[in-house]
Amino acid sequence: MPQRSAADVMVERLEAWGVPRVFGYSGDGINTFMGALRRAGTVDFVQARHEENAAFMAAGHAKYTGTVGVVTSTQGPGAIHLLNGLYDAKLDGAPVVALVGQQSRSVLGSGYMQEIDLALLMRDVACYRQQVDSAEALPMAMDRAFKAALTHRGPAVVIVPHDVQKLPAAELEHEHGILVTSPQWRPSTALPQAADLQAAADVLNAGHRIALLVGQGARGAAQQVEAVAERLGAGIATSLLGKPFVDERLPYAAGTMGHLGTGASGKLLGNCDTLLIIGSKDPWTEFYPPPGSARAVQIDANPAAIGIRYPVEAGLAGDAAPTLEALLPLLSGTPDAAWQDRVGQWVEDWRGLSERRAMTPASPINPERVLHELSGRFPQDARLAVDVGSCVYWYARQLVLPRGVQAHLSGTLASMGCSIPYALAAKLDRPAAPVIAVSGDGALQMAGLSELITVARLWRQWADPRFVICVLNNRELAEVTWEQREMEGEPRFDASQAIPEFDYAGYARLLGLEGMRVDDPEQVGPAWERALAAERPFLLDFVTDPEVPLLPPFPAGKEKAEDMQEALGEEGGSGRHASRLLEQYVRQEEQG
Repeated sequence: MPQRSAADVMVERLEAWGVPRVFGYSGDGINTFMGALRRAGTVDFVQARHEENAAFMAAGHAKYTGTVGVVTSTQGPGAIHLLNGLYDAKLDGAPVVALVGQQSRSVLGSGYMQEIDLALLMRDVACYRQQVDSAEALPMAMDRAFKAALTHRGPAVVIVPHDVQKLPAAELEHEHGILVTSPQWRPSTALPQAADLQAAADVLNAGHRIALLVGQGARGAAQQVEAVAERLGAGIATSLLGKPFVDERLPYAAGTMGHLGTGASGKLLGNCDTLLIIGSKDPWTEFYPPPGSARAVQIDANPAAIGIRYPVEAGLAGDAAPTLEALLPLLSGTPDAAWQDRVGQWVEDWRGLSERRAMTPASPINPERVLHELSGRFPQDARLAVDVGSCVYWYARQLVLPRGVQAHLSGTLASMGCSIPYALAAKLDRPAAPVIAVSGDGALQMAGLSELITVARLWRQWADPRFVICVLNNRELAEVTWEQREMEGEPRFDASQAIPEFDYAGYARLLGLEGMRVDDPEQVGPAWERALAAERPFLLDFVTDPEVPLLPPFPAGKEKAEDMQEALGEEGGSGRHASRLLEQYVRQEEQG
């Protein structure tokens, strides 16, 4: 039997931390570790088509499970490719550990092939980074990486030179200079001080028009959020990342805030006199109440996050659920009936407007309708992965998730190409539950098409084969096109914005999956039903209209619409269809 190597110790440490799978791509700098994975057979290896996608998978695993996602790559280009997915994990607070190979220590500093300074490369993205130069240091470095990733909610990087992986496993003696660590970590429960709770309660009890802004920091606190909202008679808006953690069927749930958000959220935040921010650092500050118009309380597990988006009068450093539990008895519970009625009316008006927009004729399919039709058909036990682009707007505005459904996207980095890797991570974690991925054609061409090969490779292993890919095929980088019109006053630039035609459904069938092209609005609902009942992964290629406007909520959206129309005027005849749709959307908004 071969002698245990340092690479075997790496696998044993993964086992000790309860890691079920490692995402990645092989290469000479990490091949000794690959051999150890093969010999052990206890930790699955998931081969992505590209290291960036592997890092997205690790970030997705962390987001869906709350546990550490692990990714591996070789040195040089493999390590560089990891960066985008690692930054996604950093900016969205997802714990990830990257195990990165490196050239042997004997050649470092020589300008050797594929030699780059990996510690420097990872300096900004990693909450912990360490090159391991001895077998004795390896268990300690891996333990530190897992603890740092979980504590700081971000990526940690362990760099292991090729020759170190080959070293004999070290027997850690009880002597100076040798650290024996343990693979143990437990979360702490943070609670604010009593005086801070009372100060927050005083602000909230004095309010009459109260709004809650709920972010992903409220994960696991849905019941407490609802209880506080009902006690205060408050309306609830969410950040994009907070959307899955509030039941949007509630009569006072105004939906997602911000540029891509709902009109109801804009009215709620624009008219409140008191704001309670729960676990959110949403950057759309122009959609917050004007500073000085609302007194504010903020709850966040990270004390450094309090007051960084909006002036706060009372800050509560603590985890959302126990902090809200402690706050609730201090709230007087004298809601303003008139405010409740106004909030309820805004929510009702928005729901009517969103349905009218979904059914607004377009050429050929309005993309809002695609997500609207999914809303009533979304399986209770499914998970959702959403890509970046115009599809995020329709997700935020049209899709009402069943209570408890997990939905994730690259929220803060906003990186295209995340949806299929995320969906694969979600499916591998729970292969007996359906998964739905929503992507634009630009994002799918950027990264998703290659990972459909991975889907085709793996799906027969899944207890429930339902894996539905929705492609909003508008032949356009639509979000950027509308950003050019809105923010730059520039007409559409065909060379930068047009996306090549591609037979997405045919490609899926070529891979042994099912695929269907849909260009009739009346077939959108039946197409969803067919895909959600399929016995293998199913790609829905919805041919949608790129000229459906990405109009921000009013009143902010009115000025933006004028800028859009000015840019569309420069497009001449090609912009007339978009201009008519924009006029129609503005009228719908003004009429409520």
